Amino acid sequence: AVALYRQAADQGDAAAQCYLGVCYEHGTGVPQDQARAVALYRQAADQGHAHAQCNLGKCYEHGKGVPQDQARAAALYRQAADQGHAGAQCNLGVCYANGEGVPQDQARAAALYRQAADQGHAAAQYNLGVCYEHGTGVPQDQARAVALYRQASDQGDADAQCSLGFCYDNGKGVPQDLVRAVALYRQAADQGHAKAQHNLGVCYANGEGVPRDQARAVALYRQAADQGLADAQYALGVCHANGNGVPRDQSRAMALFRQAADQGHAEAKRKL
Repeated sequence: AVALYRQAADQGDAAAQCYLGVCYEHGTGVPQDQARAVALYRQAADQGHAHAQCNLGKCYEHGKGVPQDQARAAALYRQAADQGHAGAQCNLGVCYANGEGVPQDQARAAALYRQAADQGHAAAQYNLGVCYEHGTGVPQDQARAVALYRQASDQGDADAQCSLGFCYDNGKGVPQDLVRAVALYRQAADQGHAKAQHNLGVCYANGEGVPRDQARAVALYRQAADQGLADAQYALGVCHANGNGVPRDQSRAMALFRQAADQGHAEAKRKL
């Protein structure tokens, strides 16, 4: 496939240039070469290829193969978004939400998320759900948030699975259903989602939606803590301090409280 892409790319085929760029970016069939990927994306982007514009925007956003340049990233995302590219619409929405490369504009962010969500883009559905949950750029609407989380969750989006699980856990926009919450947390946790691992650990610790199992709670807290999640570091510290699911170990507890406190975790600060 790489040889065919190269032949077509050498003849100026924009799609082939973009696909060959992807190969170089990820080291698929060729040695990984971020600078070469950027050069190929640029060739295709200059021909108006939307996916290449989006990919080149990501390179500028993250400083991969080029110096980081948020304004240039946003400009490239806009070029692709104006062609209806859902990924670029979502990424440009994030730029507006965070004020990266463009002035912060939550309403514009929500509008871009909606354009992408209407095309079935899972991350945009999740992001728009967050907007509705918190009333950011749109009127607050918990039921609408749940519907969007469900759309993204059904596509396997771990962020959405965790957020939808939280809605079921707390009866936000849906009737409370702890068993359903656990199932959603587990789906996200199995993808390595730290917050879901923590939340599922809480369910096991409290016997909510699953039989109480302190050892399982500890294992889940540890997975999330190892990813740097402050809530999980604190929860695991409490387990070590009290001997819940692990032998009591005050020095380990204090080390975990310190890790969480260093991230600003208020309860952990009080334990030190």
